[in-house]
Amino acid sequence: MKGLNGKSAIVTGGSRGIGKSVVERLLEEGVKVLFCGRNEKTGQATLDVFSKKYGDKVAFIACDMEDKNTPQTLIARGRSLFGELDFLVNNAFPFTAKAIDATYEDWIHTFMAGPAAYARMIAEFATQRRKKEGAIVCVSSISAHIAQPKRWTYNAAKGAVKQLIRCAALDLAPAIRVNCISPGWVKTDEVLKATPQKSWESTPKAWEEYHILQKLQEPEQIASSVAFLLSDDASAITGHDLFADSGYLAMGPEGLGKTASFAGSE
Repeated sequence: MKGLNGKSAIVTGGSRGIGKSVVERLLEEGVKVLFCGRNEKTGQATLDVFSKKYGDKVAFIACDMEDKNTPQTLIARGRSLFGELDFLVNNAFPFTAKAIDATYEDWIHTFMAGPAAYARMIAEFATQRRKKEGAIVCVSSISAHIAQPKRWTYNAAKGAVKQLIRCAALDLAPAIRVNCISPGWVKTDEVLKATPQKSWESTPKAWEEYHILQKLQEPEQIASSVAFLLSDDASAITGHDLFADSGYLAMGPEGLGKTASFAGSE
């Protein structure tokens, strides 16, 4: 993709799942990447794998996005490694799914480690820059757009991401583009926990039928969409929420039509 090779980026939550695939895709495109994660052991293991192939073009730092010092620490570390930062990918986000049972602490954690951390990273990225041009992508979710049972905290926090990127895109234009991406159900560790036998072989068929393309998404598919939004190929796109969801949000409650009869059909 145009405009990626030779650039540098920070990816939060890059040790596993979608974030890990984003790191790998950017490295493949010639981008130098600093990624972070809360679990130092997991992050170091991921770094070891990437370092064997990409050498000093990739680095890792352990941190908690809820910590008030993390944005400044991350951006400063990125600049010390690469001299300047071109891209920011906000991916780390708490999977706190509670409803009427959510405590005050649950709400604080979900928002401070979620959309508030995204906002603080964007602000730090923008204020520490010397270059004018740049691009930011925040990972949102289909959960930002629909109601799901017993998920007040997660869905509300993901919903805040879209408004955040709109406001940030307006305030940081024309130099920095800001977009978000809303994946559907993706084959990650978190989704695996919800399968009946904690195995992909036991994935409910209903999950596949939620998507027009009739399958769970691979993390690599989301990473490709993130890379596109960062690239010069997306230079006309800002303030946008890209539905990289295999058609999930385009489909209504009648689903794929396998169990429904439609008015006017023969």
